[in-house]
Amino acid sequence: MDRDFLIDLFADFGPVTIRRMFSGHGISADGTNFALSLRAGLYFRADESTIPQFEAEGSKPFQYQTRTKTVTVNSYWQLPARLFDDSEELAEWARAALAAAQRAAVRKRPKARKVARPKVSKKAAKKPVASRKPAARQRTVKKARRK
Repeated sequence: MDRDFLIDLFADFGPVTIRRMFSGHGISADGTNFALSLRAGLYFRADESTIPQFEAEGSKPFQYQTRTKTVTVNSYWQLPARLFDDSEELAEWARAALAAAQRAAVRKRPKARKVARPKVSKKAAKKPVASRKPAARQRTVKKARRK
């Protein structure tokens, strides 16, 4: 699928951003990627609330082959072929896919980082702190007696 076809396909949905990605295109709205256009077809983002809708249409999750196995990506499901002729219903599915992608983005937000502690060498960590300080005091006392 080329860019112009994809732009026309999502006309009822609204403005989308289309970027080259892998062997196809990534499709996003409001900065959130919600669809993939690859050689094998068009895939929409899905989650536990939208997967049953794809299953009811007989769709399959995105799969690709490596040298040793087939990898299934359950977060992207193939768009039913009948939706290519119904732009209004395709727009509804696209809105659901965008909502699924936004829910996933909320779940992945990074937590506040912990403050890093200063690193202590292994030798310093093994010696008790109290035993190191008196030794330093003894030296200063000895220097004072010599004078």
